[in-house]
Amino acid sequence: MIRLIALDLDGTVLDSHGQIPGANRDAIARALEAGVEVAIATGRRYEFARAIFEGLPAPLTLILSNGALVKRHDGRTAMRRLLPRAAARAVLAGAPELRSSAALIFDRPGAGQVVFESMDWNDERHRRFYEANRAFVSEHSPLEGALTEDPVQVMFTGRCAAMRRLFDRLRDVTPAPQTASSEAYSVALTEYAHRDFSLVDVVQAGCSKGAALADWAARQGLAPDEVMAVGDNLNDLEMLEFAGTPVVMGNAVEALRTRGWAATASNDEAGVAQAIETFVLREASYSRWAE
Repeated sequence: MIRLIALDLDGTVLDSHGQIPGANRDAIARALEAGVEVAIATGRRYEFARAIFEGLPAPLTLILSNGALVKRHDGRTAMRRLLPRAAARAVLAGAPELRSSAALIFDRPGAGQVVFESMDWNDERHRRFYEANRAFVSEHSPLEGALTEDPVQVMFTGRCAAMRRLFDRLRDVTPAPQTASSEAYSVALTEYAHRDFSLVDVVQAGCSKGAALADWAARQGLAPDEVMAVGDNLNDLEMLEFAGTPVVMGNAVEALRTRGWAATASNDEAGVAQAIETFVLREASYSRWAE
């Protein structure tokens, strides 16, 4: 029986307009009422997703920054895996041509959560992010000077082709996690081909949504076959591989749709609600009836 659900946010819980379909909200509420833990697993940081979390039933577990942080619904940190400063410096040094799109993300309150070397407010691709996060962004040049503490991640954003090249390059030179090198890191790629926009997140070695979900499930005493994960993008791969019940959105990238996993409707068709109804609520109802 499934006792923990991990749901990606963008392209999964949210529709293509960034809204929460009512059916998804209702299904999550029903799962919570049935005693199932619901975790939102996202590449976003807490404050950037807070308005969305607050629009969903509570309590939720929040797997943030591609697994670097696990927080409670009220923002209390339950698990944290920070990127060593030496690794962050090495990544920045290795991508000098992309410094204008690079940001350091920190787990701290208020201003300075997101630090850029400079912010071009005339850049249409980034201006919406700057405006939405005005209270939390700042500038520091050179960017390495902002590394007064270990960050959660280094984030790059840009067009899909450029970010794919960066992802491949960083992944090729990443030291193996078992070396325990201060320069070791992991890389996650999230692509939105219809917008020609991608994010590359550099986090602590071995860190991913899947690793965080596995650690969190173990803390709850849960086996993989008691976990369902639903996702649509490349940074969801590891958590789908971990879950005993992996479910791929109808709008998922091809790399996930060809894995042979169960599929649900698209994010514009409340695919999350369909998956919860099919794999969780019907099973819970049958279990109660059988008793």
